[in-house]
Amino acid sequence: MRARLSDIAQQADVSEATVSRVLNDRPGVAPETRQAVLTALDVLGYERPARLRKRSAGLVGLVVPELENPIFPAFAQVIESSLAQSGFTPVLCTQTPGGVREDEYVELLLDRQVSGIVFVSGLHADTAANHDRYRALIARPLPIVMINGYAPNIPAPFVSCDDREAADLAVAHLVALGHRRIGLITGPDRFVPVQRRVGGYTGAMQRLTDVSDEELDGLTELSLFGVEGGEAAAGRLIERGVTGLICGSDLMALGAIRAARQRGLSVPGDVSVVGYDDSSLMAFTDPPLTTVRQPVIAMAVAAVRALVDEINGHPAPHSEYLFRPELVVRGSTAVVRQAGAGAKPQRPAPSSLVIPA
Repeated sequence: MRARLSDIAQQADVSEATVSRVLNDRPGVAPETRQAVLTALDVLGYERPARLRKRSAGLVGLVVPELENPIFPAFAQVIESSLAQSGFTPVLCTQTPGGVREDEYVELLLDRQVSGIVFVSGLHADTAANHDRYRALIARPLPIVMINGYAPNIPAPFVSCDDREAADLAVAHLVALGHRRIGLITGPDRFVPVQRRVGGYTGAMQRLTDVSDEELDGLTELSLFGVEGGEAAAGRLIERGVTGLICGSDLMALGAIRAARQRGLSVPGDVSVVGYDDSSLMAFTDPPLTTVRQPVIAMAVAAVRALVDEINGHPAPHSEYLFRPELVVRGSTAVVRQAGAGAKPQRPAPSSLVIPA
């Protein structure tokens, strides 16, 4: 015990007597000194005495659609860490095809008397879904916060990446490289983020190129999210002569690269590809993927703060917080081999740069 006290005292730069007072929860120790001793305990790997362990402020549910797409584990990790820092214990609920549905998870969370729930890309983003489920939770009352997807009929805080801006950034980047026939691959159009992405793409193409509305219809492919959906949609657009592809997720972009290579085309030599999310490992793909980055940390922290405020009786604004994306330029985009006549020339963006929105 003497050795442990001396180790802790040395780590915290205090006397052993001070360490003893903190461990026995006795008065007469300044708050910052007490915290230094507790931090030393944690750093040295000693378990805190039971009387000094911080009690959980309650359970908070975290519902995500899947873990196969790396962006969702990224959100989950930051949300769980932020909740823990606020004293809450996160309960992660992951959906899988044919597995437990969102509503079933909510029932399980209610049985565990959670203090609130964070929904990431849930049914709130689906315009075809019935949103009464969320209004019923709010009426209990149970604080909830939604990430990525906005429904004005749900009186709750929403946190989203600006999908219109994301599509605009991607189009502007490819146009700057001389591309004119730029295709868009994204998910089903019933989802709010997809609708916004299509709107941003269409507006940017109309502003920056002379492509007609009729041509634009043939340059947009809605598919299933994932590698296979991206591959199938990219194949159709490549057959229509596109030189640039903007994808609704990084996984769809990887599918697009595979579709190009299966046709004997190189990326970015023949086809430039832009992803969305900047999920983990995208800098290490072949080629490294140019993508539009979601500010995951800022979004997740904002969502947790809003939820904690709601739980503590300080209602957060029932509106949508929009976060600006960033264009991350890597090796999957390049100057078009023969620039389309309709492109309005701009200076190409250099590779390997992060360009703030």
